[in-house]
Amino acid sequence: MATILVTGASSGFGLLTANALHEAGHTVYAGMRHADTRPEAAEARRAGLRPVDLDVTSDESVDALDLPDLDVLVHNAGHMVTGPAEAFTPEQYAALYDTNVLGAQRVNRKLLPAMRARGDGLVVWMGSSSTRGGTPPYLAPYFAAKAAFDALAASYALELARFGIETSIIVPGAFTSGTNHFAHSGHPSDTAVADVYETRYPGLMDQAGAALATLMPEDADAAEVARAIVRVVAAPKGTRPFRVHVDPSDDGATVVNAVADRIRAEFLHRIGLADLLHPVA
Repeated sequence: MATILVTGASSGFGLLTANALHEAGHTVYAGMRHADTRPEAAEARRAGLRPVDLDVTSDESVDALDLPDLDVLVHNAGHMVTGPAEAFTPEQYAALYDTNVLGAQRVNRKLLPAMRARGDGLVVWMGSSSTRGGTPPYLAPYFAAKAAFDALAASYALELARFGIETSIIVPGAFTSGTNHFAHSGHPSDTAVADVYETRYPGLMDQAGAALATLMPEDADAAEVARAIVRVVAAPKGTRPFRVHVDPSDDGATVVNAVADRIRAEFLHRIGLADLLHPVA
């Protein structure tokens, strides 16, 4: 059984994943802000998880982590925003990037050294089908951050392979229920610009949300994302998939990623770095 940290584990995919991993017998640290006071932390403890105070946007919070025996790191912390791209200020884009991308970098710099020294470990990245699948408008800042997150994960996979550390990117589709992504999404600060867009695109976000919901099969279950991670963790080293799609709405990311990942592998063969596609034993 493994020792695992799941970031952003107070709700949504993070909480589902933490619970599923615990039920599979693993020791799971549930990273969340204000773990000493928030009700979600108390509920996590009752469920058998080990809440740990973690704000991925804070250097001090990340530096305080003390998990030297960690086997698996699950990068899940993130935030969604909805609205016209132009109506978000640069500061809002930067803040979203800080949570969704730089947060993972902070945690990596704190926890990867011990994994590298041990020559073993697994890093799981909670990606998004938005990086290469069909996407609706009014989600540009989130989609841009997720694209950067995916690119970071793909580069880390190659750079950690010779240290014996594996990488798996989990690619959920746009689940419209079972998580709080849409319900808790942020909005643009420049309401004047947002109002101008509303004159030409009235009710666009509601329209897109309703349309996405119709694409989702009735039996779609957000917990399947967590179960996919449980299967990745349980797989023997050297057999874990680089990318796993969980997309009941089938937005096309599975097809496009297959092509992109094949080209990536072929290119690495051409330049003599094919060994980076698989971690050393």
